[in-house]
Amino acid sequence: MFYGFFGLGGVSFKPDKDIPNLSGKVILVTGGNVGLGLETILQLSKHNPSHIYLAARSEPKATAAIKEIQSKVPNATITFIHCDLTSLPSVQECAKQFNTKESRLDLLFLNAGIMAVPAATTEQGYEIQFGTNHVGHALLTKLVLPTLLKTAEQKDADVRVISLSSLGHTLGPAGGIKFDDLKTDMNGYTTASRYGQSKLSNILFAKGLNKRYGEKGITAVSVHPGVVNTNLYATALEKYGVFGRVGGLVRDLAFTSMADGAKNQLWAAVANKGSAKGEILKGEYYTPVGISGNGNKYAGDEKLADELWEWTEKELETYNA
Repeated sequence: MFYGFFGLGGVSFKPDKDIPNLSGKVILVTGGNVGLGLETILQLSKHNPSHIYLAARSEPKATAAIKEIQSKVPNATITFIHCDLTSLPSVQECAKQFNTKESRLDLLFLNAGIMAVPAATTEQGYEIQFGTNHVGHALLTKLVLPTLLKTAEQKDADVRVISLSSLGHTLGPAGGIKFDDLKTDMNGYTTASRYGQSKLSNILFAKGLNKRYGEKGITAVSVHPGVVNTNLYATALEKYGVFGRVGGLVRDLAFTSMADGAKNQLWAAVANKGSAKGEILKGEYYTPVGISGNGNKYAGDEKLADELWEWTEKELETYNA
């Protein structure tokens, strides 16, 4: 548990030397304007991808992020696409824009997320954390899936979908997912429980995607970044009064840096496939860096993964590219 929490005991991974040449690769990252998403785009940009698309809600923040990255990697080709994961029509338009611009997609990072927010619902009535962290990403994946599959058919293709989950999936409610309550604000549950449910769904969605499309050339995995000093954790800890002199000291000692936090999903994007240490297996959940087997009992529940997949498919059946 502590290895997963603090990001200890993983394989050695240095993005500058371990990420290969990404020439010709097209990449889409949600939430790429801040935090782990920004760091992920920065590191990938150094390795000559054809094009990176930054999907996020705030254009000013995305523009600032792109400017920051290009100040360090002047030749980086990065394009902003508006995407509000709390609004399924917005996700639909994001996918439409991407599919119009590109005929291939090699790496999809489902990176964006929220946590520790008050009880609320998305535009379509889903519990806000579940709707943002799972439903919005599930629709985006569904709508770019034809492009992923088309890319996977090409010679030497290596198509991957990386879902950013969290050790916080262990905080979810009994049973893992409360399907009957997902279209409410779930005010009767703690915000941590609601967050845990959404992060478990990220793990199970990757398993479901792999089960259905792994043999068609898509490698889908989920990752925990470690406990990273991001705005998400800062907001959560401040909300619950953890900060202050002692809390701030613990945070600084225990939290990993943004650069280290991005390593697990960067590793998942480029690691060799296989079952040896340092290699990646389709459908797995990894704590940093490259450690599998740290999910709770629900994270490995194939029946629950199937139930989530079927529930999600039914909810999204009217949304098409």
